[in-house]
Amino acid sequence: MASSPKASADPLDARLVRTLADILTETGLSEIEVERDGLKVRVARQVTVTATVTAPQAVAAPQAVAESPATPAAPVRKAGDAVNSPMVGTVYLQPQPGSPSFIKVGDTVQAGQTLMIIEAMKTMNPIPAPRAGKVVEILVSDAQPVEFGEPLVVIE
Repeated sequence: MASSPKASADPLDARLVRTLADILTETGLSEIEVERDGLKVRVARQVTVTATVTAPQAVAAPQAVAESPATPAAPVRKAGDAVNSPMVGTVYLQPQPGSPSFIKVGDTVQAGQTLMIIEAMKTMNPIPAPRAGKVVEILVSDAQPVEFGEPLVVIE
């Protein structure tokens, strides 16, 4: 008789896990955790996300190697050369719609010069050049959403 409660508890737990997995799929969440009657169940989709990120990198690397003009571009992005986004928001390359861009590839910039603006929570935040140099590459487009730490521009 003692094995009967375990047998009935396992299908209940499986149904709970399946229900939580369905909620993850429907809502786009990466994980969900539920605690009930001393039972704590956590379902996460982290493995799927990691596999998705890894696959494109493996495909992109051979293409970059095959194209010799693209190979020199990779060393330009050394640590310290890329200006990274200090916040999550929307990047704008000019001060107003229809105005000229703050910078373009080939421009020489001075330390503190505004490179672009990131709008975060209805506030326009100028992104200054951390040092003087030449703009080698602009890695974002106008009105593009950006994440914290995402490379925005490369200064040589």
